[in-house]
Amino acid sequence: MNLDGPTVVNRCGVDDPAQKTICIVDDDASVLRAEVRALCSFGLTALPFQNPRSFLEYVENHSVAVAVLDLWMPELTGLDVQRVLRDISPRTAVIMVTGDLEPGNRKRVALSQGAIAFFVKPIPGPLLLEAIQKALIPAT
Repeated sequence: MNLDGPTVVNRCGVDDPAQKTICIVDDDASVLRAEVRALCSFGLTALPFQNPRSFLEYVENHSVAVAVLDLWMPELTGLDVQRVLRDISPRTAVIMVTGDLEPGNRKRVALSQGAIAFFVKPIPGPLLLEAIQKALIPAT
């Protein structure tokens, strides 16, 4: 599985171009694979990105409905990516995740900057699915 971009999409047996794009951004390859597999098991398609800069380049030219961002990554943190994303793709919903067992103030910062959810890894698949489904429902 290519973990840095759209060249490999976990299609779950179905290639539906109308399906909204969900991007997973995490420097940990095993987490990326697990989250993509979890979304696939629920019939969703996800694009994995191990490099946050590659993800931001992708977003400049593509519509992304939901971004699941790791809080702690080298070069750019999830909060850094969230700030840039707000400027280049304000409609993209952000779900922040962390392996930090005591996220403290960072959770408040992520949510105050527009994240719709904040989870500590490992994230149970049903909880991640629920947050993504909420993000995909158009606001009324």
